[in-house]
Amino acid sequence: MQGSSLGSFVLRVAAWLPVAFLAWYLAGPILAWPIALLTEGVARLGFADLVQDVEQHGYLLTIVSTVKPMLATTEQSAGGVLSVEVNTLLYSFGLPMLAALVLAARGPHPLRTLLLGYAVITPFVTWGMLAEFLKRIVFDAGPAVAAQTGFGPLQREEIAFAYQFGSLILPTVVPAVFWVLTHKRFIEGFASGSDAAGAG
Repeated sequence: MQGSSLGSFVLRVAAWLPVAFLAWYLAGPILAWPIALLTEGVARLGFADLVQDVEQHGYLLTIVSTVKPMLATTEQSAGGVLSVEVNTLLYSFGLPMLAALVLAARGPHPLRTLLLGYAVITPFVTWGMLAEFLKRIVFDAGPAVAAQTGFGPLQREEIAFAYQFGSLILPTVVPAVFWVLTHKRFIEGFASGSDAAGAG
């Protein structure tokens, strides 16, 4: 019986995934707005010497830096400084995965859970985008541009790690951990059912 319940849950997740991804993509500009505000706030607090402004264009954010383009080929130039475009969808694709899991679990107050999940995931999306911004001006824009940032070798290693962690690990791990923490009873139900089946 428990195997059937688990199978039904997996099927519900699979059924919700396309719907969740479509809704997430269509709502991308709306979901990106709080992310843009947080990204701008963190950038101005932590990297005020490198960031002039953060502009939103749909689900894309343009981070306008203070460094001047030399031989840069991967960034845009606006007003004589480098302007880096980052895609919020690349760092928030865990949201539709979380939505599918939450809706498939059929727990109480799914909307509240999703809103809380969005609030939890948003800072990690900001992490990824700022790490990409730093990575692109330090590693992709050429040594002349990188020299303007003032980062030393150790700081560059930290930026590389932050970028890898923010792009490869956080987008999937954070939503999964959040779902597990908010659905402990649901998961324990599977575990207890498996134990009962084994005992039988």
